[in-house]
Amino acid sequence: MRDYTEHLDADGLKGARIGVPRQLFRGGGRGRDVIDNALKALKDAGAVLVDPVELPGWSNLGGASYEIMLYEFKAGLNAYFESLGDKAPVRSLADLIAFNEKNAAKEMPYFGQEILQLAQSKGSLTEPAYATALEKCRRYARAEGIDAAMDRNKLDALVAPSGGPAGKTDLVYGDRDVGGSSSPAAVAGYPNITVPAGNVKGLPVGVSFFGRAWSEPTLLRIAYTFEQSTKARKAPEFLPTVG
Repeated sequence: MRDYTEHLDADGLKGARIGVPRQLFRGGGRGRDVIDNALKALKDAGAVLVDPVELPGWSNLGGASYEIMLYEFKAGLNAYFESLGDKAPVRSLADLIAFNEKNAAKEMPYFGQEILQLAQSKGSLTEPAYATALEKCRRYARAEGIDAAMDRNKLDALVAPSGGPAGKTDLVYGDRDVGGSSSPAAVAGYPNITVPAGNVKGLPVGVSFFGRAWSEPTLLRIAYTFEQSTKARKAPEFLPTVG
């Protein structure tokens, strides 16, 4: 693998080649204005933006990452519950589901436990279905995803919105999906760092810098320089509402 970092300045963003994967951008409004200003700040600091770039394999993942989550959720919870000892009232995911069902009026007045039940239906981490999903994620998030985009465009990092302004959770709609860009790096197991980029009516909006395996030093330098040049963070005020 060729090292594309030899052109980087010793400090700061000058000369850094940063890709903008527009396929991870969602929504608009004032949140998008914050991101547009962040991209301009990167260019003003000397970065070279490659806009747009594509993560070519990302759309091929399907439900593989969710399948992995269910398998690993079950394995992780069972390992934790078993570590609590023989006197613990809950010793497994199955015990937890049974406890919730027995105490449904108190434990689940507003929501169910569908995800827990889906996880319980999975087998062990030695099952072929888990291995297949894992291989698919590694292929499309790594070799045909982040690595492909960075190699093709000779990039030092990728940048995308961390997420939109926080949405209010209520008992009718639940959590509102305001988008985000954490999944490609998370699925690949690659580094990702988020820093403040601005705010919308007092609600923070951030940008994320992510890249290939072992690129933490480059990502930290880029993120730190962006953070120090923009000073976008504002201390939270814990307001009762937004204007």
